[in-house]
Amino acid sequence: MPKSKTRDKAVFTPPTEQKPQKIKIESSAWVPRFMVAFFVIGLGWMVLYYLASSISWVNSLGAWNVVIGFGFIAGGFGISTRWR
Repeated sequence: MPKSKTRDKAVFTPPTEQKPQKIKIESSAWVPRFMVAFFVIGLGWMVLYYLASSISWVNSLGAWNVVIGFGFIAGGFGISTRWR
């Protein structure tokens, strides 16, 4: 019966120990400010629509005021994804 060939393998040498470098990832200062501002503007817009519907420019937009308010709030959530 024929004998199988043996495979010569190099002996494994583990890599030398190196201290891992800490990577410091921080968000910019504008991120939390804009996030909170968008939340407050969106909430304020919707409160203005419901409490002060006698103002002509607010009343002329109608139900779009809710869309605008939620748009600002959604923008705040979008910006919050950049916060670390």
